[in-house]
Amino acid sequence: MAAGLLTEGTNAERPRAGDVARRDVPTCRLDEPVQVIRERVRTAGWNACVVVSEERVVLGLFRAEELERGGDEPAEKVMRPGPSTFRPHVPIEEMAHLMVDHELPNCPVTTSDGRLVGLLRVEDATHVAHELHAHHETDEDAAS
Repeated sequence: MAAGLLTEGTNAERPRAGDVARRDVPTCRLDEPVQVIRERVRTAGWNACVVVSEERVVLGLFRAEELERGGDEPAEKVMRPGPSTFRPHVPIEEMAHLMVDHELPNCPVTTSDGRLVGLLRVEDATHVAHELHAHHETDEDAAS
């Protein structure tokens, strides 16, 4: 799924990062006070927030630890600047392994020009990868 286009071929139906990433992730601007962000994120039931520009280009990330710090200071003083991002076409199994291996609770998924697609949570990635693996084993058992 490059630039939001459909995928073709034998792996077209396999879930990818962009399919599983949550598009309802809270976002904020660089100049917003951390305490305002924290309240909005908690009210929405999240523990993460992506800092974006007006064009939705990812500039930073708040994970739970950063949300606990700060008060009146702007997001840019407390956020994780320039977080690693991943493209929507990365297979979900690969993302699940990477996130578990590197202890990443979440990862922004972006287009090639850095625009936010959504936030992939490790619990979502591992759940979908596990289901995919279980379904694959069931198919192999039926073929035997």
